[in-house]
Order: sequence, then C-alpha cells, then structure tokens
Amino acid sequence: RLPAHLKRPKPMITKTLLAAVLAALACTAAQAQDGAKLYAEKTCVACHGKEGNKPLTAEYPKIAGQNAKYAERQMLDIKSGKRNNGNTAAMKGVMHLVSDAEIKALAEYLSKLKP
Repeated sequence: RLPAHLKRPKPMITKTLLAAVLAALACTAAQAQDGAKLYAEKTCVACHGKEGNKPLTAEYPKIAGQNAKYAERQMLDIKSGKRNNGNTAAMKGVMHLVSDAEIKALAEYLSKLKP
C-alpha cells in the first residue's frame, strides 16, 4: 500500500482545485478591466495620459508598467499624507475619492500597461 501523500488525488479534489484556479484567473481579468475603467473614471488619464506613458507635463511621472506593489504603496501614501512632496498635492485632491480596493485595482492595471 502507498502512503496517503503518494496516492493519486481524487477527481473531486482535482476539479475543485481547477475551479479555484479558473476563478482566480477570472478575478484577475475582471480586476484589470476594473482598473482600466477606474483609470478613466478617477481622471488619472488627465495627467498621466491615456495609456499612462505620456503625462501632461514632464513633471508628472510615466506610470505605465510600474511595479504594482510600488504603485499601490505610493498611491496609499499620497492618500494618507505620508508622502507629501513634489506634485503630490495634485494627486491628494483626487485620492480621497479612491478606495483602497480601487487603488489596488489601479496599481494592477498600471503594471500591465506597456511603458
């Protein structure tokens, strides 16, 4: 007899695992879609450009392709006031309208754009 950890997984476990993976992938796609919608709705496009790579002025950063965790942290820090330098005043005026979940979706969306 084989030990339990070497036995072949039961079909029900395999199906459940597959369903969980597919749900996670669907959630990621929906989140990216929400990020694109939020990018337009929250007026990010006005300063950072349609695709995040052509800002309104040279002083504003290109944010397309930015690391998601980094972008999320910067937005959260601007929102809380922890980051308060450069052009953060312009962002601060908008960030109070963006929830933490929306910030996460925006950061994920930005990370997938071409720089």
